[in-house]
Amino acid sequence: MATTILAQRKRRMKAQQWAPYVFISPFFILFLVFGVYPIGYSIVSSFYNWKLIGNKAPVFIGFDNYVNVLTIDPFFLSAVVNTVFLLITGSLLQHVIALPLAILLNSRIVRAKELFKTAFFLPYITSTVSVVIIFGNLFDTNFGLINWVLGLFGLPHFRWSGEDLGIKVILSTILNWKFIGWNTVIYLAGLQAIPAEMYEAAEMDGASGFIKHWKITIPQLYPIIFLAVSLSIIGGMQVFEEPFVLTGGYDNMGGSGNSGLTAAFYLMFTAFKAYKIGKGSAIAWLLFITILGLNAINRQATRKYNQ
Repeated sequence: MATTILAQRKRRMKAQQWAPYVFISPFFILFLVFGVYPIGYSIVSSFYNWKLIGNKAPVFIGFDNYVNVLTIDPFFLSAVVNTVFLLITGSLLQHVIALPLAILLNSRIVRAKELFKTAFFLPYITSTVSVVIIFGNLFDTNFGLINWVLGLFGLPHFRWSGEDLGIKVILSTILNWKFIGWNTVIYLAGLQAIPAEMYEAAEMDGASGFIKHWKITIPQLYPIIFLAVSLSIIGGMQVFEEPFVLTGGYDNMGGSGNSGLTAAFYLMFTAFKAYKIGKGSAIAWLLFITILGLNAINRQATRKYNQ
């Protein structure tokens, strides 16, 4: 009898030991199936000449997909240049506007802060398709508000969606409008964590408003700045929906002069329109390496100025 009771206790103890692992196992199972497996699959497929259509089996070609993309591909370089342009003017430029807005919103002179935070955040949660359609109408050549304003000053109408620079201007405007509020809210959260005593001590020493922000606000916000810029780099290098909708999908390949063709746009076109899964996977990993490199530069710059 005692032996039976002891055996039951051991079984219960083992069950209790395994219980936590059973409860957390769904996360790891889903992560392995929908995270690790697709990543590994894309790495392997990038070394194959593999098309989704046809009966031909994938052929191992080593690094040929990478070499092809980096040397003789007619669109990849253009897509990278467009992506970097939008990264600078449509993603990184946001922080030059968002940080002063956050400082102003955090000041004592602004009332109804919650209302402003809501208003700034609304563009971020607005449907991308709706936003692109609205801005496309604003920049319309014949009936757009922008050309109407230019006409008031005697300036000629500009074919925004029909010119290389015009498409980039529209996309940059959309990205800034959509994400400036998001970055403002991030910076505002960081500002509210800075002790008020630091500003009070600076005031006692006779520091002006600019000096207080330059010597206190910016250094204290370096971790937040690193986070916000990193998110902008990741998002800016993966811009797809905005140019896809604005330029009319895959058939137009980014519009006039391929000026709206981004790296992510070209990745999707290659993999799911041209059905070249191997080459598309290679582009994806080149994009991933580029994002890692840019964030490493961002990290080094943050550390340098935070010393």
